[in-house]
Amino acid sequence: MLEIRDMVCGYGGVTALRGISLEVKAGQLVALIGANGAGKSTTLRAISGLVAPRSGSMLFEGKEIAGAKPPHVVACGIAHCPEGRRVFPHMTVEENLDMGAYLRTDAACISAERDRIYAEFPRLADRKRQAAGTLSGGEQQMLAIGRALMSRPRLIMFDEPSLGLAPNIVERTFAIIRGIRDSGTTVLLVEQNAFAALEMCDHAYLLEGGRIVLSGAGREMIENEHVRKAYLGG
Repeated sequence: MLEIRDMVCGYGGVTALRGISLEVKAGQLVALIGANGAGKSTTLRAISGLVAPRSGSMLFEGKEIAGAKPPHVVACGIAHCPEGRRVFPHMTVEENLDMGAYLRTDAACISAERDRIYAEFPRLADRKRQAAGTLSGGEQQMLAIGRALMSRPRLIMFDEPSLGLAPNIVERTFAIIRGIRDSGTTVLLVEQNAFAALEMCDHAYLLEGGRIVLSGAGREMIENEHVRKAYLGG
């Protein structure tokens, strides 16, 4: 579904990605793990069109999207649930959800999609007229996920979805992400909790210093000595 080949990307004079190549197959949950500053979030930002690659190829369903603008990327079927949730704090819950469907024109289907989100996240339904900035961290994460789903993506990317959340909310968030994959939507996950990411993913890539240094099935990565020592506490 998504193929990245030899992608180089950076900010100003700093090179964040040094020729990475990876593949995300349809229906998979693929994890990117690594230390802070390894290039994980930059990878997602490049796919979303928020950062333009300096070189390399990025194919989504066979079509080149490297350097495409974010609206085009969304229209292609890719959604990005960003680190820190990034809800619109002064807009209501419902207005935030509708922003996720801003490229869609099928009003009846948008309404049905919104109802599905409310059924999945009843707390959002209870607070649909409430300003998003007044929600708890867990509720904002649910809203960010719901907003991303409103575009009906074929690939959804999560950047550090557990960051800053209470343990019980983290468990619920991971269950939702697994459910999204199980329902047929492809998932690309960046997650600080390496063990949880590897335990739930189909395939994983380890980024270090802007390079992919290791890849494999999640369970294989958990058993890898380097991964265990560096990212799983021995």
